[in-house]
Amino acid sequence: MQCIWTLSLLQLVALWANAAVVTENGLPILWDQAPSQLSELPQVDNVVTINPWNYLQRMSLYRILMGSTDKYMASMGTNETDSLFWGLPLQMGWKLRSGRLVDPTGATTCGKEGDPMCISATSWWACVNYYLSVIPFLAAVQKDVIGDGLIQVQVQTPAEAAEDYCTSYTECSTKYPDLMAKWEEFFQTLKDVSASEISDFEKRDQILGVYWAGQQLSLNTASTSCRAKMSYYSSPEVSFAKNWMNSADYVAATYFQSNLNNSVLFMSPLPSRVLQEGDSAPNIADLSKEENHTLYIFGWMTRMNRILMGSLVRIWRSAMCSDKAREKGRELLQDLVHDPKFAASTFFSILKEMTRSC
Repeated sequence: MQCIWTLSLLQLVALWANAAVVTENGLPILWDQAPSQLSELPQVDNVVTINPWNYLQRMSLYRILMGSTDKYMASMGTNETDSLFWGLPLQMGWKLRSGRLVDPTGATTCGKEGDPMCISATSWWACVNYYLSVIPFLAAVQKDVIGDGLIQVQVQTPAEAAEDYCTSYTECSTKYPDLMAKWEEFFQTLKDVSASEISDFEKRDQILGVYWAGQQLSLNTASTSCRAKMSYYSSPEVSFAKNWMNSADYVAATYFQSNLNNSVLFMSPLPSRVLQEGDSAPNIADLSKEENHTLYIFGWMTRMNRILMGSLVRIWRSAMCSDKAREKGRELLQDLVHDPKFAASTFFSILKEMTRSC
């Protein structure tokens, strides 16, 4: 059974009235302006060159990837908005609008007025996204999901911090063999499972499982590779960035169906600007109560896991032992993020009950 988040239309309207901007005309920011075909990107002798330090070209990786995988996504739903990849371009649009792709050192105008489509290689947020955009794209090309084996892809190096990023399948698979293998496994699984005779429910479960395994390994790899870039941010932004990464442990364990509608709902209360020294949720005056609540809850989950010496995440993963449990887990996350009246004690009591049922 596909997850349907149980908020009424009136509740959604009330929520989005005070939400961060994550869409434009119902789609990721500047989605329609990003190239949707490989033929629209620079190409010489069957080698496509991509500049992931330009927002529209990095967004094009998602448009091309989604266009190439839609034929394998029938088990996710019948609409174009049902692809599980929608969460990634929505995230990148939020990062653009919230100023998180800007050069945090202030040494350049990258991402600022005059160069708004520039993605800074010194941005921690852009660095993390690299492992969720370029790496999966290169794996998809390698597995003939994109290009049918007829093209090669070369990724342009950034003007600064060039040594921090791999730029081809060969280089990336040498530098990050386990990560590249995990994404290749995902695309092979996607092709194999979509063509199998099992039920759509079983297809969806298998595809989502390996997809989130790829996302988790990307985030874990990025956590190490991008760590030095955190030094450019305020302590509240660093805390939020770490909490945001930690939240993925809970989302991934539920096999969250990151289609367009679900992803917009989950991301809409994210903070609409980079946090500064002195910002302390839930009392940041120029952020909405929804943004303040989300920041507070993300921090609370990290603190509780630390107090419990990592056991909260372990218990959560153990509790997500069946499709029914994962559906309940998605509902719990929804309540935590969107309902300020939802008590932490209720969260723990429900989680304890779920663990017993496994």
